[in-house]
Amino acid sequence: MSKRILIFDDDIDILSICTYILQEQGWDVQTSAHCNDIVNKVRTFDPNVILMDNWIPDSGGVIATQTIKSEPDLKDIPVVYFSANNDIQTLASKAGADTYLEKPFDLKELEDMIEKVAGFRN
Repeated sequence: MSKRILIFDDDIDILSICTYILQEQGWDVQTSAHCNDIVNKVRTFDPNVILMDNWIPDSGGVIATQTIKSEPDLKDIPVVYFSANNDIQTLASKAGADTYLEKPFDLKELEDMIEKVAGFRN
């Protein structure tokens, strides 16, 4: 089974680190530094999981996540909201994300959470 993850973050270092770590774990990784045309990006790549930064340019993580979750064919894709914001739990809830991860995060914690929400690990 193909493991695909789509990461939205404007921090190139975060994208590079996450891409490297997740590719080592067998994930096909696609990244975006903005959320323009987000519905088309998600539909085209068809990810198992989405990582969404709060401060993603253009609409921001809350609106971007709400947009994804409002689409009937995309609403069941797990979205992990991740941010350094001190109110991440509230933001993730407002966005409709499935869970959240505070930055900075432990790489093992990231791997475990993604595998769990994707249903690849119990």
